Amino acid sequence: MARYHDAVCKLCRREGEKLFLKGSRCLTDKCSVERRRFAPGQHGQSMRRKISAYGLQLREKQKIRRQYGLLEAQFHNYFEKADAKTGITGENLVQFLECRLDNLVYRLGFGTSRKQARQLVRHRHITVDGKTVDIPSYQVRPNQVIKVQDKSKNLDLVHAALKIGRGDEIPWLRLNKAALEGELLSVPKRSEIPLTANEQLVVELYSK
Repeated sequence: MARYHDAVCKLCRREGEKLFLKGSRCLTDKCSVERRRFAPGQHGQSMRRKISAYGLQLREKQKIRRQYGLLEAQFHNYFEKADAKTGITGENLVQFLECRLDNLVYRLGFGTSRKQARQLVRHRHITVDGKTVDIPSYQVRPNQVIKVQDKSKNLDLVHAALKIGRGDEIPWLRLNKAALEGELLSVPKRSEIPLTANEQLVVELYSK
């Protein structure tokens, strides 16, 4: 499947805030958003145009899509699933994204970024309920256990990620650092999800 291969720091600078796409680098003074607080490109420093209502909706959509590392077609498919499900469409959308396996591996702290977490999944380092799952978009259900494979427990990147991760502070997750495993206790409520974006603007954008 197609992937974004350009410099991810440009994405953070375009949105004007940290999207934490580079893992631990985003927590240091090397972060591009800290060093260059303007949009990328030739005219980035001189851009002062007034943003329209459509522009606001588009920026919120791009912000969420980029944080979870999805391409446009994938993201739109999630919106259609969220719209077809009973409940608040925006909240359904964020819950679908949060329950992706790669996102939960990241939330548990096994990877410093969602990109790194996706690699762990794709390289078959992760199991769900004892079965190897190499599909990053796999939807994890409550009470399912996510675990690092026994043969992968000595990976330096996993232990380095755990040192800076905060998986034990996420209320809808249970993390056992010693066993390198975690469990999805429940589908998170929107108020519990640390996402600084307004998903309702995404709903308005796609509903036009």
